[in-house]
Amino acid sequence: MKRFFSLTVGFALSGCLVLSSCNNESNTSEDKKDSLITTTPQASMNAQSPQPYGRVDNNDVLQYTLTNSKGMVVKIINYGGIITDVMTPDRNGNSGNVVLGYDSLSGYLQKGNPYFGALVGRYANRLAKAKFALDGKTYTLAANNNGNALHGGLKGFDKVIWNAKQSGNTLTLTYNSKDGEEGYPGNLNAKVEYTLTDDNELKIDYTATSDKPTPVNLTNHTYWNLSAGKSRTIEDHVLALNADKYTIVNDNLIPTGKHPAVKGTPMDFTTPKRIGKELGSVKGGYDHNYVLNKSGNEESLAATVYDSASGRYMEVHTTQPGIQFYTGNFLDGKLTGARSGATYGQHAALCLETQHFPDSPNQPSFPTTILKPGETYHQTTIYKFSVK
Repeated sequence: MKRFFSLTVGFALSGCLVLSSCNNESNTSEDKKDSLITTTPQASMNAQSPQPYGRVDNNDVLQYTLTNSKGMVVKIINYGGIITDVMTPDRNGNSGNVVLGYDSLSGYLQKGNPYFGALVGRYANRLAKAKFALDGKTYTLAANNNGNALHGGLKGFDKVIWNAKQSGNTLTLTYNSKDGEEGYPGNLNAKVEYTLTDDNELKIDYTATSDKPTPVNLTNHTYWNLSAGKSRTIEDHVLALNADKYTIVNDNLIPTGKHPAVKGTPMDFTTPKRIGKELGSVKGGYDHNYVLNKSGNEESLAATVYDSASGRYMEVHTTQPGIQFYTGNFLDGKLTGARSGATYGQHAALCLETQHFPDSPNQPSFPTTILKPGETYHQTTIYKFSVK
């Protein structure tokens, strides 16, 4: 099998056919027990000291603030590594929050919260039938999405308290996922660094090591609306994707193995196109993995998004081979506690999740995402903001 992610022992990437899809809500017959929760209203900005944001299971949840010399502000909580706020100016210099979120912690803890702003792992996206075989042993996971495992299970990385340390404009989060947690083998030591640069770049750097072979696929699940809430949908946003192919999935959103060209289809974003132009022609809306035009693990431009009304322009650069484009198809206006009383209806935001192959452990023809002892998983994604 081909090695797919960056390893310190020096494996190379080759011939990537990235196959995935990401329904951003989980459903399961297993009811998750309610956590003991208290909440604190959104803290005022403080670039140096973390602010109380509530408690979960007797653990303090803190909000950290990163600022740069140009006035951009990013806020992150240690629960789920969630990006709660990204404040960036429009073409007139007016700052606005370009991510979906809630007024307090209770919103992020409500049933049905679709991973707003969260770190996702140990395995982002889907594993078919909530199982995989590794070294002759079958591992059974929580079937939390139509019989499949989605985004790490019932209590994935989006629902745990991370250890946090801030140094200037970098927030370092670490989490030790224990052997057997959510059914995955090996003690996985994960580290995620959020850095805000003076070039208005939000850089997310991921590393992980394990003492046993284990699947690893990490990403961030922020929902973007560059109008900062002035537009109720992202249908007028203009998107470009550096991808000539996308991956097809079955009715359960598991890859089929086919990866047709996007040219001449509603899936084509090789040149900038208004998202709403052909959205109605795509059954269920866009929720597809795109195969990025690259042959290695070099950092390269994956996507751009432009909101002409505000002038905000976002670039996505990544070392990853694929990117999941999702148009908030499952948002239905029923989430409570949305920021400033907002209602998040269908297509209120878009996700651009950089990623590896979904369901790779079950498909021998895919490049592997198995991390072995002595290797280091590493990927970097950058969201860069400017105006036009």
